[in-house]
Amino acid sequence: MNPTHMAIERQLRAHVGVWLPLGAVLFGIACGLALVAGVGVSLHDAIAAFAEGAWGSAYAFAASANRALALGLVGLGFILADRAKLTNVGGEGQIAVGGIAATAMSLYGGAAQLAGPLPFVVPMLAALLAGGLWGSIAGLLKVKFGTNEVISTLLLSFVAVWILYGCVQSEALLRQPMTDSATLPESLEIPDATHIPLLSDDSAVPLHGGVLVALALALVVAIVLNKTVFGVRLRAVGLNPVAARRAGIPIASSILLVMFFAGAFGGLAGAFMLQGEQFVLKARFSSGYGFDGLVVGLLARGSVKGVIASALLFGFLRSGGITMEMVAGVPSAIVLIIQGLIILTLAGAAFWLERQPR
Repeated sequence: MNPTHMAIERQLRAHVGVWLPLGAVLFGIACGLALVAGVGVSLHDAIAAFAEGAWGSAYAFAASANRALALGLVGLGFILADRAKLTNVGGEGQIAVGGIAATAMSLYGGAAQLAGPLPFVVPMLAALLAGGLWGSIAGLLKVKFGTNEVISTLLLSFVAVWILYGCVQSEALLRQPMTDSATLPESLEIPDATHIPLLSDDSAVPLHGGVLVALALALVVAIVLNKTVFGVRLRAVGLNPVAARRAGIPIASSILLVMFFAGAFGGLAGAFMLQGEQFVLKARFSSGYGFDGLVVGLLARGSVKGVIASALLFGFLRSGGITMEMVAGVPSAIVLIIQGLIILTLAGAAFWLERQPR
């Protein structure tokens, strides 16, 4: 293939990388609107309720953006692992262990008594480390026993969710003291000092400082993937592990590191959710964010910009879907159906494109 043809092909692939996810999203939304009409709800009322919940006020916009932060971090971890052709589907479990670590450090680890920004930074670091170690388990199983990381990260998520459930059910762990039979199975509220500071003095705009951390990490991931030796090593490991080993690239340590970092992003997402939004650890703390973050990573197709765009899409989709259910009576399952259709459309189109001649 001559240089001109190669340049044309690169341009075509770049355009496909943009239009394919966009087309999948539009198709999913169109099908969702058809389902809304099918259940007898006015499209005008449903769309108005969605807009009100997603961006209809400063509070709604900030809440949607906060949700997007957690989804974006899981998505960043996904594309980082994907560069080495590893599939991290364990975001749900990594969020759970991150939330557990941040709660424990905030309530009983003495973080609230520290000086300066340490009261909210230390729980975040604890969550990051916990998520990284949880992701490393899957990396170790992959290196030592050849265990498929899709299976191991998925099963580890179930384990982590049940550990979370046990923590909030036991007073010996993280459950708040039971004063009567109506006491909920959840932790105490974390101290105010451990909350991530808001970007605005107005509490009606709850966008917190995690957005700055997330954007900085997105920049770091983009640089690592495209400008560093480690990024090249990950690509080599993903494309041809045998050739990479012969070239002297440390396969095992590369896999362990990238799975640690992927898990660490999920753990940090758990800290953001606890310290920036919920402030209490509950049995359903992760609430499907890990699986939504997986969709964000899939839609991004290896691009950090794609992660940011997809995270915002699903963050606003979550917020709007909640309000659409409460105000317009639209079943929340329709939002899940839209997500599923987006994934199926994207996967099917990508499979078809790969089978086409160059």
